Amino acid sequence: QVRLVESGGELMQAGGSLRLSCAASGLTFNRYTMAWFRQAPGKEREFVAATRWSGHTYYRESVKGRFTVSRDNAKNTAYLQMNGLKPEDTAVYYCAADRDGILSAIRDLDTYDYWGQGTQVTVSS
Repeated sequence: QVRLVESGGELMQAGGSLRLSCAASGLTFNRYTMAWFRQAPGKEREFVAATRWSGHTYYRESVKGRFTVSRDNAKNTAYLQMNGLKPEDTAVYYCAADRDGILSAIRDLDTYDYWGQGTQVTVSS
């Protein structure tokens, strides 16, 4: 049984930093693309960042230079380091895993086979 468990969400002030973690079990972690999505109240879930099995990384434009996605294959864990947090970063952050690794679809919700339960990040101004 595949499980993805996010942690690290908090209430932060603007300009602060957070690191989210996603612990995976029940899958061959180093063969999966791992991604982070987020969903703000009243909005659709959106792609934030992803790291492929190769280590290549991809970001949405609004977080480039502030967020860093990474993975530790030995620990079956993906991370999202978030610096320079802004109030518009407030959302529930979800971890997701994709086995097929189709690059053109890396930002699509439907690409991902497994999802975590989410962790709340709130940024106050």
